[in-house]
Amino acid sequence: MSTRTLVSPAVLAHPRGKAVYWTVFTGVVLLFALAFLFPVYWMATGAMKSPDEVAQTPPTLLPKRWHLDGFTDAWDLMQLPQHLWNTVVQAAGAWAFQLVFCTAAAYALSKLRPAFGNVVLGGILATLMVPAQALVVPKYLTVADLPLIHTSLLNDPFAIWLPAVANAFNLYLLKRFFDQLPRDVLEAAEIDGAGRLRILWSVVLPMSRPVLGVVSIFALVAVWQDFLWPLMVFSDTDKQPISVALVQLSQNIQLTVLVAAMVIASIPMVALFLVFQRHIIAGISAGSTKG
Repeated sequence: MSTRTLVSPAVLAHPRGKAVYWTVFTGVVLLFALAFLFPVYWMATGAMKSPDEVAQTPPTLLPKRWHLDGFTDAWDLMQLPQHLWNTVVQAAGAWAFQLVFCTAAAYALSKLRPAFGNVVLGGILATLMVPAQALVVPKYLTVADLPLIHTSLLNDPFAIWLPAVANAFNLYLLKRFFDQLPRDVLEAAEIDGAGRLRILWSVVLPMSRPVLGVVSIFALVAVWQDFLWPLMVFSDTDKQPISVALVQLSQNIQLTVLVAAMVIASIPMVALFLVFQRHIIAGISAGSTKG
């Protein structure tokens, strides 16, 4: 069975057609790369310019003189170590809670097949249709006065950790991956006497490393870049994450220092992606194949 493409093989076989194809392809790739990478480049070089050069018109592509003082000033004046540590604690806790509970729920819905499991899954997925802004007030009222125990979670990392557990997208991503695991392997483990939890720990989780990596990245990035929710639940400035602190402490701060702080704040997530990019790509493509 032949597959129809935008450019026919006959055109690609011709030298002129091949040259036009690769020219257009290279131009489109470079255009998209420029659109995504140029803002990052502009931020990184802006932190190394003088305040006057950052504000001048027309702007310069390269700094006339390279200044690194903005990074040291941002590190000290904006208390970046403390706020970065707050962000790490909040992101790590949200990742751990989400990985444990979403994995358990996805495994139950996929392999244990409880009664009304499809109804429960449908209700969970229906929350994806609700705008995130519409849930802000109910979530705030919940964490401000936790039902049953009537405890306030404001200015507490649990105000970030617990709402992060209810992530319908990551749960569905895990369930779809678990659905595609070969039943022969799971049945063989069951014949050997392994229980449900043993199968999950010793068989399912080792086979699910790619999708667990993707879910981990999604969970960490979501907390790292979130602004509105941490702003609402952390009135104590000493406990605010980096996303909120950059805005709260930006008053009376030079633009180059603020841009340098933004560069420092983005380094952990960029480094995380560069280290685990192979696992991320493998996890994204894993859901499209059967087996």
